[in-house]
Amino acid sequence: MCLAVPGRVLEIAERDGTRMATVDFGGVQKEVCLEYLPDLRVGEYAIVHVGFALQRLDEESARKTLDLFAELGMLQEEFGDPWEQAEAARLGDGTEARR
Repeated sequence: MCLAVPGRVLEIAERDGTRMATVDFGGVQKEVCLEYLPDLRVGEYAIVHVGFALQRLDEESARKTLDLFAELGMLQEEFGDPWEQAEAARLGDGTEARR
């Protein structure tokens, strides 16, 4: 499953002519393209899907959503280590991702 996940912009830089950001998703940091939200600033939150920031989001809504995703185990499913998930699936211990 691919989720649209809220994240907080930590830093912004241009990389190869594209506006990119390091975004924190409840402890997991990923590189995200900001071309759809050219005025997004450090410290703001956005909904991110497949590596693209799609919509600005207020902090309270972002935190509530991240807390809910974490409670449901969806952040681990979305951002977890694929090697660990593959090993868990191989061992059949029930912790494999449901994709």
